[in-house]
Amino acid sequence: MMGYYIIIGISMLVSWWVSSRLKSKFEYYSNVHLRNGLSGKEVAEKMLRDNGINDVQVISVPGQLTDHYNPADKTVNLSEGVYMQRNAAAAAVAAHECGHAVQHAVGYSMLNLRSKLVPIVNISSNLMQFVLIAGIAIMAASRTIENPNGNTTVLAIGVAMFAMTTLFAFVTLPVEYDASNRAMKWLKDTGTVTQEEFVGVQDSLKWAARTYVVAALGSLAQLLYWASLLLGGRRD
Repeated sequence: MMGYYIIIGISMLVSWWVSSRLKSKFEYYSNVHLRNGLSGKEVAEKMLRDNGINDVQVISVPGQLTDHYNPADKTVNLSEGVYMQRNAAAAAVAAHECGHAVQHAVGYSMLNLRSKLVPIVNISSNLMQFVLIAGIAIMAASRTIENPNGNTTVLAIGVAMFAMTTLFAFVTLPVEYDASNRAMKWLKDTGTVTQEEFVGVQDSLKWAARTYVVAALGSLAQLLYWASLLLGGRRD
């Protein structure tokens, strides 16, 4: 299992670095105050109105970087800091989450696909580690001269579960990038932010998107490892 732990370690290290950069970017652009004086809440409400969306509520939720759009109850949930602050970072986050609301309103296909995958991924993510470990144990215990790979059925189920979570991670990428593109286009086209403020918005969303890229690549690397065990490419 040493190879697996190496993959996990590298993924965690890269994820930590990207997350640290994202945090520092948001702290920096939190000091770039909007000339129009709009708070994150007001930016979100304005973007929703401009896109003809009148049935989505903007609410405040506790925590930091807990911002999200909930399609089930049609709420844009902004962390307390983003909800109240009047800076480029808050505008970036608020507009991005509203980008998801716009996706929902127009029936963006990748968002619909991600929503359909959620129930499957929830089950897979909760069970796959147990199934994978059991699969490795069963495969090792059942190896014979006639069948050197052993019984791989349980491991195959675990790999299939992991594949679903990896698929979800990659489906998430276009959803997040599209939401950011919608946010930046609206902020720029409407003049809600100045050119200087827009640079902060663009940089903030760029680093936020990279967290999803790292997560997707890390998931793919782990999937390939488990698949190699399944296919007999290596022995632990």
